[in-house]
Amino acid sequence: MKTASISAFGGPEVVMLNTASPCQPAGDEALVRIEAASVNPLDLKIIAGYMQPVFPIALPYIPGTDFSGVVHSVGEHVKHLKPGDRVFGRSAPTAGGAFAQQLTIAATDLCVIPASMSFEQAAALPTAFGTAWQALFDVGQLAGGQRVLIHGAAGGVGSMAVQLAHMAGAYVIGTASARNIALLTSLGADEVIDYRNQDFTSLRDIDLVIDTIGGPTLESSWPTLGVGGRIATLVEFDIEPRDGHAGDAVFFASATPFLQKAVRGFSAGQLQVVTDAIFTLDEARAALEKVATGHACGKVIIRTAH
Repeated sequence: MKTASISAFGGPEVVMLNTASPCQPAGDEALVRIEAASVNPLDLKIIAGYMQPVFPIALPYIPGTDFSGVVHSVGEHVKHLKPGDRVFGRSAPTAGGAFAQQLTIAATDLCVIPASMSFEQAAALPTAFGTAWQALFDVGQLAGGQRVLIHGAAGGVGSMAVQLAHMAGAYVIGTASARNIALLTSLGADEVIDYRNQDFTSLRDIDLVIDTIGGPTLESSWPTLGVGGRIATLVEFDIEPRDGHAGDAVFFASATPFLQKAVRGFSAGQLQVVTDAIFTLDEARAALEKVATGHACGKVIIRTAH
C-alpha cells in the first residue's frame, strides 16, 4: 500500500511517499481501506517532534489520526462490523497511520457512517467534533443562555464549536477573518468579530472562552470574562486560574465516545462539515503546509487513491 511517512522529525518537508504492508487484523481488530483522512494541527506537532513527551512515537512513522473508509476484513471476535461497512474513526496519536491506503485498528474504535455522509465529511469529524464537544461541555460546562466567545471560529474545531454552542442555546460570538463572517453566521454565530479590524477585548460578561490560538489572544481574553467566567484552551497546557476565573486545558485523548454523537448530529441536519481543500495522498506534504498556515477554513482533507 502507498503511505506518506516520516523517518525524521521536522516540518512538512520530511513527509515522503513510501510503501508498506498492512498488518492483518488480530481477533478484535479491523483492517480498513482508507478513502479519506483529515489533517489536524496535532499532526504537525507530532511530525516536528514537539509532542514526544506526551505522544512518543517511533520512527519511521505514518502520520494522521482521523480517517474514513471501508472495512476490508475483521478479526474473529468482531461481531458488530463486516467487510464492506463504511466507517470512520480516530487512531491513537502514538499509532497514527491514517495517511495511508489501509489501516489496522481496534474494531471498537470504528463507527458506521450513513450513506448520506461522504468519506470526506466523515474524515473531517472525529477530532474536530470531539474536541469542540469536550471544550464546550466537559471542560467549559456551557449551558443554554450563556455567552461563549470562540477564537479561530472558522477552523476545524472552531466551526464545530460554533454549531454545537448554537444547538445548546448559547449566544455565540466568534473571531475570524472578514471572508468567513457569512459562513459563521450561517453556522449559528450571533456575532462575528473580524480580528484584523475589530477588537474583541471590549467584550464583557463572557461565560466561556474557547481558545484555539493561544499567546496574546488567550492573554487578552481574561478581561472579557464575567462573574464565574472560564477559559478552555486547546493550545496552552500550563494555563492557571486567574482573578477568580477558571482556566483549563482541553486534552483530547479519544474520539470513540463522540463518534455516534457526530453521526446523530449530521443525520439530523444539525451539523455542517466545512472543508477548505482536498488533496491526494501524493500531495500530503502540501496538505500539511496548508494547515500550517493557520488560516484554513474548516478542515483539510487527503483522499487516498486506490
